[in-house]
Amino acid sequence: MCVEEPQMGVEMNQILNTSELLNFYKDHLQTVLLPFWLEHSIDFEDGGYYTCFDGTGKNLVSTDKYTWSQGRMIWILSKLACMENKSFSKYDTNTFIELASLGVKFLIKNCLLENGNCTFLMDKKGNPKPQAGENELDSSIYADCFVVCGLSQYFQACKDKEALEFAIKLYMSIVERIDTNTFKSQPYPVPIGYKVHAIYMILLNTSQELEAALNTLEDKMFDHLKALVKSKIIFALSEITGNFIREDGLLYEMIDIDNNKKDSLLGNYINPGHTIEDMWFIIHAAINLNNNEYITKACNVIKKTFEIGWDQEFGGLFTFIDNSGCEPKGDKADAEGCTMHKKILSDWNFKLWWPHSEALYSTLLCYEQTKDPSFLELYWKTHHYTFKTFPNPDKSIGEWIQIRDRSGAMVEKVVALPVKDPYHIIRNFILIIELLSKLTESTSDH
Repeated sequence: MCVEEPQMGVEMNQILNTSELLNFYKDHLQTVLLPFWLEHSIDFEDGGYYTCFDGTGKNLVSTDKYTWSQGRMIWILSKLACMENKSFSKYDTNTFIELASLGVKFLIKNCLLENGNCTFLMDKKGNPKPQAGENELDSSIYADCFVVCGLSQYFQACKDKEALEFAIKLYMSIVERIDTNTFKSQPYPVPIGYKVHAIYMILLNTSQELEAALNTLEDKMFDHLKALVKSKIIFALSEITGNFIREDGLLYEMIDIDNNKKDSLLGNYINPGHTIEDMWFIIHAAINLNNNEYITKACNVIKKTFEIGWDQEFGGLFTFIDNSGCEPKGDKADAEGCTMHKKILSDWNFKLWWPHSEALYSTLLCYEQTKDPSFLELYWKTHHYTFKTFPNPDKSIGEWIQIRDRSGAMVEKVVALPVKDPYHIIRNFILIIELLSKLTESTSDH
């Protein structure tokens, strides 16, 4: 089943067959993405999930369990359980809740260290272990954040109070570490002299997920916590839109500690995938806050990011790009030994699966919010490239190929962690299905 891109000569704002596109995404989710994960990733023996597959998904290369990916998998299964009219004839709500509970119990039992932080990595049984080349167990606050996200969504699915209490306690630890600048951020530590966009981005997303869970509670004893979470959403929005988005309309991944842009390799590079993903976080927050200014700003940033981040020769979004739209460049003096510096230079022109799934949802969301036909053009351009490039040609395996080189050849390499993570693609498909369902219902009403 495929959806053809409309002819460019036709008014693009008239070409969005929401019903046809909705069926396409439902079919792809049910026949290509979900079978892989539901058949290969669930550890029914010890709990949790396997995610350390090679780039094709053919081989499980390790039974280790990254806390980061465990939390993400819980979110996906719990969100699937919450979907209305999902039409998954093979998988009902209770099945998804039961599969999510395998991860929830595994994390609650195993992931916390004595200091209250999450271990970054566990073995199959749940024993904490350091990542290769490291001594610390709690090497990344991002792992903690994804646990909060997963358990918050799980609470929405089945009202498990133990999961919510665990998420709240961990969230307070996360907030304290960010407030006191004592967080760790493997696999990409913050270089000396810099602030990183990613920490405010994850704070925004984590706070949104916990807020959604808390908003299902009417007990006034949670009012103070709700106010705190709301304040962190507003704080993260302010940091991202006020400091990391600059006058040129681009979002920079790193600025100096005084909130100034630095003219260096680290200070000039743009991460299109991160930018586009974060802009839909901002749009969601802006809708809840009834703030049209944030929506306009986020939509404009997405346009600008496509303008400089899209490969005009081969198609697709670059992994990293200089703010000029060229290969990353700039003074490297303050970046020597920085893991991000090496990655920017070696991987900048790769095409990754996850930014393109983010772009599919973000462009449709921008169109839904603005009715600007240029976002449909961006959507169809992304759709055509994405479904030509990333779905696994071996249909017996399913899922997507993670990394392609600039011209489209497969690259067998890890991204941030040595995992094949389902989070971005399935999350975006779910969000697209929800958005298209709403648009289809709106159209039928008229």
